[in-house]
Amino acid sequence: MNEQNTNDEISLKELIEKGREWFSYLLSQWKIIVLAGIIGAVLGLAYSFSKKPVYTATLSFALEDEKGGVGLGGALGLASSFGIDLGGGGGSIFTGSNLTELFKSRSMVEQTLMSPVVVGGKTISLAEMYIQNQGWREKWNDKPKFKAIQFLPETKRAYFTRVHDSILGVMYQNLSQSGLVVGQKDKKTAIISIDVASTNELFSKYFTESLVKEVSDFYVTTKSKKARENMDILERQTDSIRRELNGAITGVAVANDNTFALNPAMNVRRAPSARRQVDVQANTAILTELVKQTELAKVTLRKETPLIQIIDRPILPLKKEKFSKAKGIVIGGFLMGFLVVLGLIVRRVLKMIQQ
Repeated sequence: MNEQNTNDEISLKELIEKGREWFSYLLSQWKIIVLAGIIGAVLGLAYSFSKKPVYTATLSFALEDEKGGVGLGGALGLASSFGIDLGGGGGSIFTGSNLTELFKSRSMVEQTLMSPVVVGGKTISLAEMYIQNQGWREKWNDKPKFKAIQFLPETKRAYFTRVHDSILGVMYQNLSQSGLVVGQKDKKTAIISIDVASTNELFSKYFTESLVKEVSDFYVTTKSKKARENMDILERQTDSIRRELNGAITGVAVANDNTFALNPAMNVRRAPSARRQVDVQANTAILTELVKQTELAKVTLRKETPLIQIIDRPILPLKKEKFSKAKGIVIGGFLMGFLVVLGLIVRRVLKMIQQ
């Protein structure tokens, strides 16, 4: 037992001695370490001057989406006979996390990049604005296939070439990885926030507002598509039956004119008028039901059309984040000093191994 305590004591003494030895060695190299720290601080200061500030635009909105249709009850009978379904619309395709992913989808981001904006009195696309911010035009002067590339506002996807697609792909990657954040800041609320960060204040603001508009239009159209199609079918059917009814009423009048002062014994001549009367009655009944179904379809469409209510819009000046000079000096000096210390330790260890 005493022998084990002695060994432990010796090991601890050796460890402390080694620590003092390494400390003395590093202390003897203080000039190199301090010089490295100064160089790192200067580099960090230079980096803080060259680093452009980042502007973040934030927009928040609430989504009101009434689920379920109206109580149609037995009134669906006639609509079903026409092949019309007045049931739910877009369902829950874009709810919760699916909606946030829609904001980050490549399709929505690319459509937003083609949105027109006015910069310096000239209308350009957000994609062209992004290219100017990144300074890509200057780099493309030596590359003919990129030099002539233009991103005109609202250009359709079908007109893009492979080069257009590759450039848009790089823009999408840059924005989705570091410039675009979508989510609920509080899981207990239904308020969704969108943050767009870039080195251009106007780009951050314009892109945020355009992205919300593109997604909102797509979302509302998709959610209400089925209900809108049903309403359009019913309106066409109603117009068709109304024309038939008007024709039948005119036919009754014509048939009555033809049988005016007719001998009561000649009933066969009254048959066309009777048939027209039946048509009027039938079309009147059908039109009455179709009008009710059309009104129900309008109510359903209103309920199936979600409301995206914007709460906060990005307002200039935007939130600005800049790499401070003090931060650059501290981080640069620390990193360079740490690397030099690490290099000195590795060099001495290698010398000890070679001896």
